[in-house]
Amino acid sequence: MEERINALIAEYSSQGIHRTGTEIDHQSADWLIEKIAALGVQVSDTAFGFKRVEPLLCSLGISGLTVTGVPLYDCSYTDAKGIRGCIGPLGSDADIGVATAPPFENSESGQAIYSARRKAAHRAIVIVSDKDLPENGPALFNAEHFSKPFGPPVLQVAHKHWPEIQLAIASSSVGHFTLQAKYVDAIARNIGAKITGKNPQLAPLVIMTPRSGWWQCASERGGGIACFLEMMRAIKESEPKRDVIFTANTGHELGHIGLDHYLETHATLVQDALLWIHLGANFAAQHDPGVRLQYSDEAARSRLRPWLEKNSIEPDAETPAGERPLGEARNIFDGDGRYLSILGRNGLFHHPNDLWPDAVNPRETTKWINALVALGVELAGSGEHAHKEPNQGAWGTAETDSDLKTV
Repeated sequence: MEERINALIAEYSSQGIHRTGTEIDHQSADWLIEKIAALGVQVSDTAFGFKRVEPLLCSLGISGLTVTGVPLYDCSYTDAKGIRGCIGPLGSDADIGVATAPPFENSESGQAIYSARRKAAHRAIVIVSDKDLPENGPALFNAEHFSKPFGPPVLQVAHKHWPEIQLAIASSSVGHFTLQAKYVDAIARNIGAKITGKNPQLAPLVIMTPRSGWWQCASERGGGIACFLEMMRAIKESEPKRDVIFTANTGHELGHIGLDHYLETHATLVQDALLWIHLGANFAAQHDPGVRLQYSDEAARSRLRPWLEKNSIEPDAETPAGERPLGEARNIFDGDGRYLSILGRNGLFHHPNDLWPDAVNPRETTKWINALVALGVELAGSGEHAHKEPNQGAWGTAETDSDLKTV
């Protein structure tokens, strides 16, 4: 298994930058289709149109230095002439506000940036990647509001430029800020699969993973995609009782637009499924790792525990049931569905250095995938029903007592 996982992550990483609706995104979709078909599993390819951001000129000019970067994909943009104005800290009265931040909107600095955007406190904003990330390359924020852009133009730049930008702030220098981009018609694709169970009356098990991101995303996305295919392989061989539905959605970095599109056409599946297993970000990470598990209820947590113990692994954190989870699991939470979710911390999160092999911990990744594969086979082969009955908890009834036992 470890050899297969390594090969899958290496191939995914080598494809290039996995931004939604780009040529590489389409090549990656075709690659995933080939992998699924090779397992003998029924595959689907669902395309939908959207407006893709195409950056043109994205830079900050200060004191003879031109700093290039990447736009925040849910902001406004300038024309080719850009904006000239003084540079100062975020929250000051400067035309161009500057802040350092890790690539998380829910961090303290991320919230300050969000507030400044909502208030239009500056004519433009520059986000400098946090000092804890590699200095050569910007670690990008997800465009959580891609469908409803707001606020002033925002440029994201690498931490290596921070000394020069600090000098410009200290001297109240005038900067030339340009964030020119255009929207182009594009196609995004969700790749799906289905393994038909022996008893179609049983609620389906759903396994989902995002497949897009800002850069090569070896440890961010590679673990989830490898687990997706390993679960498919094992469940197919197990001849499951229930249908198992797989969906690998694009648009993760753009506010989950791929999953949103999927749920629009599968609205009842959120609550009808026995469980959604979300294979999220970063659990393959080598640098500053920290696996987090998220569950809709204690029953879901209990079903995974034996497989964690068997593989001698423990999460670094757990999101309490009832608290809105991170990642795509939040879409299932919002729809009152049942879920189990894995994701984690990553010292190369959203950074171009997230590359195979240095960014990935193959041995630990294999342990987590092995546990999830075992759980998937167990649930796919059980006779449990999804609906809740009085005093029966989250998992409902089973066809026989043996169906409730851990195998």
